[in-house]
Order: sequence, then C-alpha cells, then structure tokens
Amino acid sequence: MTGENIKNSLCRLFNGELSKKEKTFLSISVVWILLIGYLTWWNGMQSFTSDKSFKWEEWIWFGVVPALAPYIFYFIWKKKE
Repeated sequence: MTGENIKNSLCRLFNGELSKKEKTFLSISVVWILLIGYLTWWNGMQSFTSDKSFKWEEWIWFGVVPALAPYIFYFIWKKKE
C-alpha cells in the first residue's frame, strides 16, 4: 500500500465519505478499544497491590491489536483495482 492510498483512505475517513458498512465496522472497533481501556483501568483500580496505574501493555495487546487486525488483513488480501 502506497502513501497515496493511505492519504486517500484518511481523506475519505475524515470527509465522511464512508459507506454505512465501513462506519459500522469503525464504530465497533472504537467501542472495543474504549471498552477494553475501561476494563483495564477498572482491573487496575480493583487490584490488591499498591500499584494502581493503568496497564498500558494489556490495553494495547487486548484492545488495540484485536481492533486493528481485521483492517490489516483486509488491506493485505484486498484485490487490486
């Protein structure tokens, strides 16, 4: 994928030119990332240790990576136009 394709995809995203299906998938991904972030924060607050900090590595591995993986596979297997 070239830089021009990435630029066009981002322009479509921010101009609101996405289809209903694309909007649905992006919304599910954002909700997933936020939900896992909240659960990670909640588990940190409920832990019995004195370390109550946010566990960034858990959020990245269980929230961000699963939300982005389908898009990565889509761009890998997408047929060229």
